[in-house]
Amino acid sequence: MAGFSIENFGCRAARADGEAIAGHLRALAERQPFASEVVVVNTCSVTAEADRAARAFIRRAHRRNPAARIVVTGCYAQRAPQELRGLPGVAAVVGNSHKALAPEIIFSLAIGSAPTSSLSLVPVSSLLSATAMQSAPVWADDSFAHSFLEDFPLTPGAQTRPNLKIQEGCGNRCTFCVIPLTRGPSRSLPHAVVLRQVEEFVASGGKELVLSGINLGRWGRDISSGLSRESLAGLVCDLLTRTALPRLRLSSIEPMDWDSDLIALLREFGHQRLARHAHLPLQSGSDAVLRRMHRRYRPWHYADKVSALFAAAGPDLTLGADVMVGFSGETDLEFDETLAFVREMPFVYLHLFPFSPRPGTPGWALHTASPVPPSVREERMSALRAVAAEKTIAHRRRFVGRDLAAITLHTPDSIAALGCTSALSENFLPMNLDGRFPANHLVDVRVTGLRSDGSLAGFPSN
Repeated sequence: MAGFSIENFGCRAARADGEAIAGHLRALAERQPFASEVVVVNTCSVTAEADRAARAFIRRAHRRNPAARIVVTGCYAQRAPQELRGLPGVAAVVGNSHKALAPEIIFSLAIGSAPTSSLSLVPVSSLLSATAMQSAPVWADDSFAHSFLEDFPLTPGAQTRPNLKIQEGCGNRCTFCVIPLTRGPSRSLPHAVVLRQVEEFVASGGKELVLSGINLGRWGRDISSGLSRESLAGLVCDLLTRTALPRLRLSSIEPMDWDSDLIALLREFGHQRLARHAHLPLQSGSDAVLRRMHRRYRPWHYADKVSALFAAAGPDLTLGADVMVGFSGETDLEFDETLAFVREMPFVYLHLFPFSPRPGTPGWALHTASPVPPSVREERMSALRAVAAEKTIAHRRRFVGRDLAAITLHTPDSIAALGCTSALSENFLPMNLDGRFPANHLVDVRVTGLRSDGSLAGFPSN
């Protein structure tokens, strides 16, 4: 059947890109029906496993429908387009540098015509040799001139809690990270555009919106000038005072970007309209490892930020972190420092990643000189998983017998078959409510216990 589908890999910001592409394609399809099926693969390239997962999906999609035209975009498409352009079924590769043009390129393939945008849509691959041109065309370069997708109205549809990506790129240059190569420098969606997007979301019936970005805390720094200084705290304050958005949630923010103004907003609006949920990437609890990673904080800086967040939001704050295991040269002692730090901090969940050296980063050379064996990495991952699981259950048990604000979600069939409704608490705890309720409703939930999958059980109390 003619049409399109999108498979998203990676972070919230990548998913926001995919949602924006889908929105544009739906609008284009109303203008002219698709003549063929297109599969859009929105890739991640943070780890080698992410690359493998994308390649495996592309091969599966081609086997299932050899006639479908596959368009690959995202970070992998930017980092290594030549690896992707020759895969069976791939009709085009659109790097992050040209993601704003992706909807038109995809639409053109779907209707069987050439792109018609006034912008230059000559693929970079047209400059390659005739032999290379036998493969799919590539749109990717290092200028990132067309990397920010034009804003598209957000509605509470397939995503009850959509992501509004307000920031793109990163300039931190951590030794392990390929993102500056695949996303370019930090760029911000203008203040007025963000405000309009949120107002339109509220007008469409939206209840909870997630602000996301590649390096969200750096929003506004590239558009400040003279005496006018933009900041994430200033933007969030405007969203909470100038719009009627019922609930705003902040995605991952680097520890050093939780400044006093942003933390103060948690004290003022937490539990009401600003979700008491903070995700601060940690990566390591060892000072020496953080230095090798070129991270811009030390364990004690991180601990101070966490203390300030809990002082502002209270003990019900849900704290999460990213932790990387087995970074180049990580010794047993350095890992023990991380393990002890994780035990000490009031984390509720961890996103654990084994270190994956990425070509083009300083971490690639560090790994070559001092790799950590895979068996050691896995042993350390297991130790951290056990600690994280204990912390998760202990935190959730605190809420049994209490009321929590929540939003109802689209419920998977397996949960609906049990007569339950999926929900997410204001402080980011998964719930399954007794009874069937429509998605996108704000409810107060009386928590009655924990289910076998670890989610909170309860029923609406309002």
